[in-house]
Amino acid sequence: MENSLKPTVVVSKCLGFANCRYDGQGTHDDFVKKLEPFVNFITVCPEVEIKLGIPRETIRVVLENSEYILYQPATGKELTEEMNLFSNEFLSSLTEVDGFILKGRSPSCGIKDVKVYLGKEKATGSKKGIGFFAKSVTEKYPFKAIEDEGRLKNFRLREHFLTKLFTLFNFQKVKALGSMAELVKFQSDNKYLLMAYHQTHQKTLGKIVANHERKNFDEVIKEYEYYLGMVFSNPPRYTSIINALQHIFGYFSKDLSAKEKDFLLNTFEEYRSKKVPLSVPLHLLKSYAIQFKEDYLLSQTIFNSYPEDLIDISDSGK
Repeated sequence: MENSLKPTVVVSKCLGFANCRYDGQGTHDDFVKKLEPFVNFITVCPEVEIKLGIPRETIRVVLENSEYILYQPATGKELTEEMNLFSNEFLSSLTEVDGFILKGRSPSCGIKDVKVYLGKEKATGSKKGIGFFAKSVTEKYPFKAIEDEGRLKNFRLREHFLTKLFTLFNFQKVKALGSMAELVKFQSDNKYLLMAYHQTHQKTLGKIVANHERKNFDEVIKEYEYYLGMVFSNPPRYTSIINALQHIFGYFSKDLSAKEKDFLLNTFEEYRSKKVPLSVPLHLLKSYAIQFKEDYLLSQTIFNSYPEDLIDISDSGK
């Protein structure tokens, strides 16, 4: 039984759950293993589900006559219809889902960098695209946290994925409660996190919550959910994050000595220059919020947008 206190994440079964890749092998993934205690995993292998077997002949995404085809060169089979049917049935069967971690570069699960052949013959050239199952995922869930395991080795993308996953999961709890008061609290607690991602959308969300037109909750939450999804569409820019940090700094800047101000502002610049991770200026700001008893700031999710045990500053550099 799923734990409703945890986000639900669909994960490619080959990422540590079964030896189901085309060659009969699996892939150990440290991040997936580390995430397991904090989420409910639903595992899936689309290629096995359409009865391709383990091991199996490889399949390809082929672009031919302006049409994308899932093709198995060794057998000459086209598997497009089978994969699309399974994808639609599987995704429709999900009662709740908050994110996806899929196998990178897979013709079924790859989010980006999937090799798309320009014809059924190998010598015809190729380009980059998306896998068939992954395409169905992104079309059905355009605002969910969706990544492949390879890209999650990049620190910035991993941090964005986790922030998006847990923030949108917490929003779904607010949505289920159907309470304007809880929505107001959610907006308040996430003010500086939303500002760090997209200040314009953050202000739009504030206006939606203010609800001067006195719309009913269903109308408000629908509009709010759309713009919240827009906020987290892309990782935040360094300039947007520093803008949010400076707003937080404003709460106690008058109480700091000149040397303390200079040190803190220099830390912002070190973050901008990628010399220190975001956690460094955030920890400094939080220490001042504690010192000066700024309880409103201490409730801000920008300081802990996902479980602390998942913090890992390792980076692939890609």
